[in-house]
Amino acid sequence: MKISELFNKGKTVFSFEVFPPKKDSPVETVYNALAELSDLNPAFISVTYSAGGTGGAKESTTLLASYVKNKLGIETCAHLTCMNSTADDIRALLKELEEHKIENILALRGDKNPDVPAVNEFHHASDLVRFIKVQGLDFCVSGACCPEGHPESKDMISDVLNLKKKVDAGADYLVSQMFFDNAKFYEFKERLRLADITVPVSAGIMPVTNKRQFERMIMLSGASLPAKFTQTFSRFEDRPEALADAGIAYAIDQIIDLISSGVDGIHLYTMNKPAVARKIAESVRSLL
Repeated sequence: MKISELFNKGKTVFSFEVFPPKKDSPVETVYNALAELSDLNPAFISVTYSAGGTGGAKESTTLLASYVKNKLGIETCAHLTCMNSTADDIRALLKELEEHKIENILALRGDKNPDVPAVNEFHHASDLVRFIKVQGLDFCVSGACCPEGHPESKDMISDVLNLKKKVDAGADYLVSQMFFDNAKFYEFKERLRLADITVPVSAGIMPVTNKRQFERMIMLSGASLPAKFTQTFSRFEDRPEALADAGIAYAIDQIIDLISSGVDGIHLYTMNKPAVARKIAESVRSLL
């Protein structure tokens, strides 16, 4: 099933994201987590494209996405990056995904790595979206978006105009980067409206459950941290169990507010932690 079709059913699409195992770990190490996550009946589970896992990024991503779709019976979305790929590389990956009956792709540029020179055949995610769409293959293609602006955008106007290029290239829906201030997401949706971007947007929610993760998210995401968030984590940072509960509660509050405001979808970054996902899913199930 094309994930874009799920947004036409008049209810919030609740989905999960997982990542492949770390380098040199077999892909099977994630299977147990996936089986537990599938019991929560998400609309789909996306699999990130990251270095690691036996055989490297593309193999572990494809294997996990295939396991979700063909073994667990849950719809899946495979992430695909293009910065370090040639057109022939992408064609081969698309063929492999098609052979595994994977119908949905999240098209990404990929993070810049100074140790890995870019191939420079694809400069932006919009180039990848357009390339996939002209191959004559039947993929639903989504794109990423940043509610507070992409770190490389010079301003919010440039950011939304670049996002419009991605949608005009054929992105069927968007999935947002994590954010912790719903007001920022609502402001972002208003910018999309003004730019006549009408595709569905799924809100990316990251439950922060430990101090190390909290510090890492501050460094990597660049997301605004509202006073309620920082006060909560300052109060419980030396009590790991309380901090985990507080992080889950904060994510649940975010999701309730978003659903109440009519959000198209909630995309939960599970960090491969089924227990956390279960607490959140069970708390909002009746709202969905």
